[in-house]
Amino acid sequence: MRVRLKTKLVLAISGMVVAVVATFSTIYISRTVRQALTDAYGNADFVGHQVFHLTRDALAVDLSNSKIDLDNPEAVRPAVEEALQSDPGLSSLLQSVIGYSPTIYDVSIVDASGRALLHTDADQIGKTIPQREELIAVVSGSFRRQMEVVFGGPRVYELRIPLVRNKQPFGAIRVGISTTFLKGTLQPQLKASIVFSLLAIVVSLALAASLSNLALKPLEAINRRLDLLSAGQEPSQKERQRSDEYGVVTTKIDRLGRQMRDVKEVFSALKENLDQIMANLQDGVMLFTRDWRAVLVSASVEGFVGKPRGEMLGHSVTEIFAGDTRLGRLVLACFERHQPLSGREVESESGTRLQVSLDFIEERGERIGALLTLRDAESVRRIEDEIELSRRLAAIGRLTSGVAHEVKNPINAIVVHLEVLRQKLQQLDPDTRRHIDVIGSEIQRLDRVVQTLVDFTRPVDLRLAEIDLRRLLDEVVVLAQPDAERHGVSIVRDFPGDSLPVKVDADLVKQAVLNIVLNGVQAMPDGGELTLVGRRAEDDAQLEVRDRGAGIPQEVRDKIFNLYFTTKKNGSGIGLAMAYRVMQLHNGSVEYDSVEGQGTIFRLRLPLSTEEVEPRQEVAARPSV
Repeated sequence: MRVRLKTKLVLAISGMVVAVVATFSTIYISRTVRQALTDAYGNADFVGHQVFHLTRDALAVDLSNSKIDLDNPEAVRPAVEEALQSDPGLSSLLQSVIGYSPTIYDVSIVDASGRALLHTDADQIGKTIPQREELIAVVSGSFRRQMEVVFGGPRVYELRIPLVRNKQPFGAIRVGISTTFLKGTLQPQLKASIVFSLLAIVVSLALAASLSNLALKPLEAINRRLDLLSAGQEPSQKERQRSDEYGVVTTKIDRLGRQMRDVKEVFSALKENLDQIMANLQDGVMLFTRDWRAVLVSASVEGFVGKPRGEMLGHSVTEIFAGDTRLGRLVLACFERHQPLSGREVESESGTRLQVSLDFIEERGERIGALLTLRDAESVRRIEDEIELSRRLAAIGRLTSGVAHEVKNPINAIVVHLEVLRQKLQQLDPDTRRHIDVIGSEIQRLDRVVQTLVDFTRPVDLRLAEIDLRRLLDEVVVLAQPDAERHGVSIVRDFPGDSLPVKVDADLVKQAVLNIVLNGVQAMPDGGELTLVGRRAEDDAQLEVRDRGAGIPQEVRDKIFNLYFTTKKNGSGIGLAMAYRVMQLHNGSVEYDSVEGQGTIFRLRLPLSTEEVEPRQEVAARPSV
């Protein structure tokens, strides 16, 4: 339970006062008890010596005129006892002692054997009185001993004064002091002490509450000022003009508040930028503290580890990674041995290959954290393949551009001279004319091939326009429908209800998609169903062309986008290469997944446009091609 500062202050002051009061009360009670014991001892000693003087006078009786044998102690003793018991002054003193002192319990005169010769209680005369503890041991004892005697069970202590007759021990005078009587004399003083202590404690509580309110009043004002500061409000002019300690502290708080607001704004901006970067980062990034707890986790880590970010932030590496997975065993072993990793590949249980990098961050030889990077090895390979393909296409483009330029001129010369030869040879037999026509047609075909090379490598001037991708796909379906019907293929469209606005060169994109659709139709010679799927994928429009053909053989998959590469008997090898180039020109991409015997899926991505386009209308008429 949380205790308020005011309560702590009250308890501290009250405890201090209670301790002081208890100390002084203990000293007062100690001195009072000691004084009471001393007074009781003094009274007992006074009474004892009075009895002693009277007893001494009584023991000095002259027995020389009596018939008692003075040399026989047994004969003298009864005479002495009779003289003591018959002494009127001694008897009167013993009777008045009990009323004289409030602490004296009894007084007795005993012989050497302890038998009472005289006693304030007449019934005890002639009986043996047992010895009791002497009071002087209590008076000179410790405070604890004195408190135990006074406030313990009722007991009787005594003061003993020895008696001597004729230089021989005769007996003793015993004065009994009762602790019950002693406690009765102390009660008024102890009650006054307790009342004073309680009164002091109550007053201390009241003073502590008042002092705490007075002492904490500036803190409460500062607390209100901090609340205003956290709410973004400014202090009043009166508070600013104060020149006391509160005013000085308030000024410093305001200065710190402005600095904190500036830092908070910078931190918020940095955090927002960092969150955006981490959200869009393809690689998984995890930052650990010196005790191996995750303080930074990118969004893509969830896909690699299989846990949401909330279950990883703030947790240790042993809690995040399981020891029963290949990735978990590798990471935990490296953390345990403090062994860094650089691009280590590991295959997960699902078959996905990952690249793992681990760097330990140190400063001046002291460990301050670690950085773990997870990367999809397959996506890295795909990117490398795309870069290699782009490099090849660029090299082929440079080569074909030069070859086309060099071949074009000889072809033109051959065509001209062939026409001249045809005009000069007016009378040709049919067989010679047929050969000349074959030469002419082949030269024209070669010219078309060279022109295709020139067109493919020539820089393209894009005519960009806002269009709904769904409408463009409808037109592609209409263009591909005749060829699909000849192959017994039905085209199924799966488009979203919302528009897919893109800014593209409609003719180029239409031709690229049509090439892929026709390839899918031709891949199903026995007919079937070809599906076109359009949807939003984050900030892109994604198109999928799914066929149910035989799939792409494994040995040619890295060549399908190469110019002039084809597996068809009458194919040109230009369609997929052209589609790949069109996607690059529009900052898009084309990928594929193929399973032999089950079909192929081509995925085309184009950036979505932020501008609105006209609503899509179904294309009903089939244009002529």
